[in-house]
Amino acid sequence: MDLRDYLRVLAHRWQLITATALLGTGLGACATYVATPQYQSTATLFVSLQAGADTAQLNQGNSFAQARVQSYTAVATSPQVTEPVVKSLHLHMTPAQLAGKITSDAPLGTVLLRITVTDTQPVRAARITNAVAARFADVVADLERPSGSRQSPVRLSITDPATPARAPASPRPALDLSLGLAAGLALSAGIAVLLESLDTSLRSPQLLAEFLAGIGGPSVLCSIVHDPRTPGHPLAAREDTHGRRAEGFRRLRTNLGFVGVDRQPKVIAVTSALPDEGKTSVAVNLAATLAESGDSVCLVDADLRRPSAARTLGLVRDAGLTTVLIGKAQIKDVLQSTGSFAVLTSGAVPPNPTELLGTEQLRGTLAALAEEFDHVVVDTGPVLPVADAAVLGAAVDGYLLVVRSGRTSRSQVGEAIASLERVGTPLLGAVLNMAPSKGAADAYGYTYEYRPENTATALSARWKRRRHQGPPHQAVAPESLPLESRPRDPQPLTTEGSAGR
Repeated sequence: MDLRDYLRVLAHRWQLITATALLGTGLGACATYVATPQYQSTATLFVSLQAGADTAQLNQGNSFAQARVQSYTAVATSPQVTEPVVKSLHLHMTPAQLAGKITSDAPLGTVLLRITVTDTQPVRAARITNAVAARFADVVADLERPSGSRQSPVRLSITDPATPARAPASPRPALDLSLGLAAGLALSAGIAVLLESLDTSLRSPQLLAEFLAGIGGPSVLCSIVHDPRTPGHPLAAREDTHGRRAEGFRRLRTNLGFVGVDRQPKVIAVTSALPDEGKTSVAVNLAATLAESGDSVCLVDADLRRPSAARTLGLVRDAGLTTVLIGKAQIKDVLQSTGSFAVLTSGAVPPNPTELLGTEQLRGTLAALAEEFDHVVVDTGPVLPVADAAVLGAAVDGYLLVVRSGRTSRSQVGEAIASLERVGTPLLGAVLNMAPSKGAADAYGYTYEYRPENTATALSARWKRRRHQGPPHQAVAPESLPLESRPRDPQPLTTEGSAGR
């Protein structure tokens, strides 16, 4: 993954990142709120030697002190220092507990020692620090005094005694909040990258195209953006004629014209790897888009296990394909119309869908429809759960595989393609359905939307402007416009249920 891929992952998982960052900041705020304030006081000691007065001896003494001062830091927390301090100050703690409050350090290249004590009370912290520093000086002097001598060559002097701190050393709200935010961002970024590496779904046309190219599969014919209005308005061109979803199906119609130039597919089966990937929605809108160009189109609902075309389009399902296959009706008797294309619904659900779809009667029915119509779109069952779609191979000119964005995995797409290829019928292409609208725009590098201005609306607005302007312009009332220029009320298609299957 390069930088662009990481940025895409972060953009895709922005909700997770935001939630985790807020959680980290909240934990930092909680830690600040519940923490007990701690105060620190520091005393500074100077280490010197009392032997010698000339320059050479002073230099030797200074080098000796610098070499020894690093070892003195460990003495500050020894029982020789802490026990007398606990007794003299009457502290309600053990020497070991006091040792845990003491820190000491010696800056390199100096003969200075710094002793710091942390406590919940600033005054007590200063008192303990000064007591520890005084006792520490006596202990070091005793350790350095030669045997039999009354005076130690090493002397520790307190040059900067401890004073009560004005502000607590911890907690620090700004620091805690910053650390919580940074930890949340780092954790969320790691989780996002991990989820991305574990996620095998195909969310964009680029990912789908790269995967299909890697397994030698078909090309991606189009990407259909997700529209929450789809269940109530299944036909995209009627709901929003120049919307991005409608334009996606027109792109599918155009790209299908380039598939099989020598022999254009006439009977097209629309399927998917699993249920609920939107194959019925694609089949219905493909039929409507093909009819939009002036061709005669028939939609056949051959999903005999979970038929949904009739419910989607608000048609009668009781008589249809199965009625024709068992010889109880002729095709012309059960065909229904949506106004722009014909529909052969599924009919009653049979007990043996796979066997019924593999009969000569089905092949003859689709062949008769192919002679009557310019295009026949067949909505079939999913590939992986059942064999219904595969047995139609001999009766159709090609398959169109619908892949749901963010849901269908790579392995499922690969298995579906392998199953269809074993039939021997061409796989015309793949359609990425329910793609994020932003991702679909990014896939082409721009967002293009063309909505021609309604003639009646434009002339009506012009008439209103002229009316306010007054003479010498002559107002033109909308009623005087030609009939073809007057606004018409839209005629939405009555639907039931959802087209998401």
